[in-house]
This record gives sequence, structure tokens and C-alpha cells, in this order.
Amino acid sequence: FVAVQCALNRPAFFAERLYHSMRGAGTDDSTLIRIVVTRSEIDLVQIKQMFTQMYQKTLATMIASDTSGDYRRLLLAIVG
Repeated sequence: FVAVQCALNRPAFFAERLYHSMRGAGTDDSTLIRIVVTRSEIDLVQIKQMFTQMYQKTLATMIASDTSGDYRRLLLAIVG
């Protein structure tokens, strides 16, 4: 099912994974870092657009509210 979901709409698949990595208490840092870094030169622009459509907030806003320090600055620099 996950492979089908990913194949049908890759930006939506990764947007959902990013959302769930930051939702609620605590952050799933390994998922957040892995997706942001591995997709940064592939389709992060489309993932950011889909994230905003799906969750009515920007990926950068959610990262900024869920992280801190150099970690936040690095992720926000990659996300743009």
C-alpha cells in the first residue's frame, strides 16, 4: 500500500511523512532529516507546495515551530 501511495503522488506521500514526523509532542528527527536532505535536490519544491495544500501551513513554519538552534537554521536553509 505504501509503495502504491508513493507511486501515485510522490509529493503528497513525502508531505504526509514530514507532517507526521513533527505532529504532536516530540519530533521524529531521523525521518525529518532524511526526507528534507534526500529530496532537497529532487522534488522538495513540489513537496513544500503539497504540504501547504494538505495542512494549510508551510513546511518552513512547522519546522520553525518544532525545532530550535542550529538544527532549525540548517533545516530552514535547506527548505528555503
